[in-house]
Amino acid sequence: MAQLVEVSDPDDPRLRDYRDLRDVQLRKDLEAEHGLFLAEGEKVVRRAVESGYAARSFLMAPRWLDGLADVLERSEAPCFVLSEDLAEQVTGFHVHRGALASLERRPLPPVDAVLEGARSVLVLEDIVDHTNVGAILRSGAALGFDAALLAPRCADPLYRRAIKVSMGAVFTLPWTRLPGWRDALPSLSERGFTTVALTLADDAVPVEEAVAGLDKVALVLGSEGHGLSERWQDSADRRAVIPMHEGIDSLNVAAASAVACYVTARR
Repeated sequence: MAQLVEVSDPDDPRLRDYRDLRDVQLRKDLEAEHGLFLAEGEKVVRRAVESGYAARSFLMAPRWLDGLADVLERSEAPCFVLSEDLAEQVTGFHVHRGALASLERRPLPPVDAVLEGARSVLVLEDIVDHTNVGAILRSGAALGFDAALLAPRCADPLYRRAIKVSMGAVFTLPWTRLPGWRDALPSLSERGFTTVALTLADDAVPVEEAVAGLDKVALVLGSEGHGLSERWQDSADRRAVIPMHEGIDSLNVAAASAVACYVTARR
């Protein structure tokens, strides 16, 4: 059972994992150095632990202890208990969800392990916003996709904001990073997937048409600003678009992913 440790000093060194959560670069460096990530909120903390991630520690306001009592019962990690005002001093923001957990990262699985048995896969190229990555993975999980592959420069799915937006989908949808970028799509084609790139290219067809009748589909999404690189557009098996009206050419990549996932799942 987790040991409850009451804390009254915001500078307590045992709280290092939770310090300055709004400083993105500092958090990236700290989490990479120590191999950790943070989960926020009762539901997300629970999903992380139930998905097999080992807790380093928990940080909670007293009123959240009962809601996660069963999780704490099964853990040997310390639970630091402090007031919500003190938690705000440590983290740099109001922890209105009341509960945080620091968890150990796991080695990323190889691509073939993630793709085993998969028929519908998301492929993300250079999507650098954590909110967008979390929303895309949430849509994929909710709409029946089997896995996700991320290009090397994509934002970290285990960053706190991405986890929060995904509602813990990053723990249940198998994902990994592609070891390389240049020939990623041809390698998926070799594995039997039809790669369908969402793009505004002149020869793009409506997404319903592009995915109709396909067995294994890899739906390819590009960066927030410029979309997919020319190389990925050219190397995709098919190019698809979501038809727009009112002079609007495209949706935000997270919104587009939800539409495209829904259409692809119904193919």
